[in-house]
Amino acid sequence: MIRLPESDGTLLAYQPAQVPRGFTPERTPFRTRSVLATAHVLGDPLADNEPFGPPGGPPPPQSLDWDATLSFRRYLWSQGFTLCEGMDTAHRGMGLDWPDAAELIRRCGAEARAVGGRMAAAVLTDQLEPFAPYSLKEIQAAYEEQLELVESAGAQPVIMCSPHLTVAARSPEDFAELYGNLLRQAAQPVVLHWSTSEWDPRNTEYWGHEEPEDAYQALLAIVKDNPGKVDGVKVGPASLERQTTWRAHLPEGIRFYTSDTTDYPDMLVGDGHRFSHPLTPVVDAVAPVAAEAFRALDAGADEQAHRLLTSTLPLTRHLFSGEGRSIFFFKTGVVFLAWLAGHAGHFRMVWGEQSARSVPHLATAYRLADTLGVFPDPGLAERRMKTFLATCGIDQ
Repeated sequence: MIRLPESDGTLLAYQPAQVPRGFTPERTPFRTRSVLATAHVLGDPLADNEPFGPPGGPPPPQSLDWDATLSFRRYLWSQGFTLCEGMDTAHRGMGLDWPDAAELIRRCGAEARAVGGRMAAAVLTDQLEPFAPYSLKEIQAAYEEQLELVESAGAQPVIMCSPHLTVAARSPEDFAELYGNLLRQAAQPVVLHWSTSEWDPRNTEYWGHEEPEDAYQALLAIVKDNPGKVDGVKVGPASLERQTTWRAHLPEGIRFYTSDTTDYPDMLVGDGHRFSHPLTPVVDAVAPVAAEAFRALDAGADEQAHRLLTSTLPLTRHLFSGEGRSIFFFKTGVVFLAWLAGHAGHFRMVWGEQSARSVPHLATAYRLADTLGVFPDPGLAERRMKTFLATCGIDQ
């Protein structure tokens, strides 16, 4: 028995699971869905990873625990997932600058080659100063530098939005010309990634339009003008209705990726005619259940897959809960659960983000994860949870 703090200040008596659920990992990639799983990173507990630098200056560089960081990626590959590296789940732009992200991509590329894992990686322009103006030529050069590194690491490029391009572009034609130049250089079909202004206000007029419908049509025009160069598009956040409508407008053979955290069972299973593919941080915390669901989809067992994915919703909705910018701290919960599961010996994070969620929030995450059965060793998870609570002054 363990006493878990609730958000109202009370303690809940909870009986943890006694035996693991017993998932059987399978390394073979999934057949019917292209599953791109974004993964967290671990900060080096022996490094001076301070969250703040001098007043008015940039944050200090962060040091990663490379053994723990790469170990979790081997775990995802062992479940059949494709790793999508250098995303916000890995603190890209929130602790990891371009040199750190480049090193992460290089190391993960080498690890992927060693274990036979599949990999994609983000291409941005974050080597440029964040608030300085740049020309379209300079922005394209920044994209090209990262594109070259990602492909040299053996990863599929995921071309992200550039806040610099939002400022520099004067028309939809500017976006189309720059993206067309990048796509012609890419050695393999890429994923075009659009984070809408709901997630990143800097993208309010991305693709040259303020209205989302007009912006999506401009994105579609780029896809159609570059046949054979686009694997798929990822758009979000957006409502379930809008995502399914946009998915229906894609040309044949172009995948619609989603990072939805609330309605993904419906998006991923589909409606019998069309379905979406995950490019998502959701997998990080529920990998064994998600893997079982995608195996069920491969076997044509859509109802079983939907039931499995739906069972993960209470946990994922909790991890991604919060108002305003606090939702960005979902990483705290997934790193905490990985520590409880035994994937790492600590849960130190870059920028000190291990303290970004409350004790009741993390306690609820533990209870939901234990109920779901994602801990390989429930006894270890219980012991670590009790240790954590003791350090917070909650005796058992």
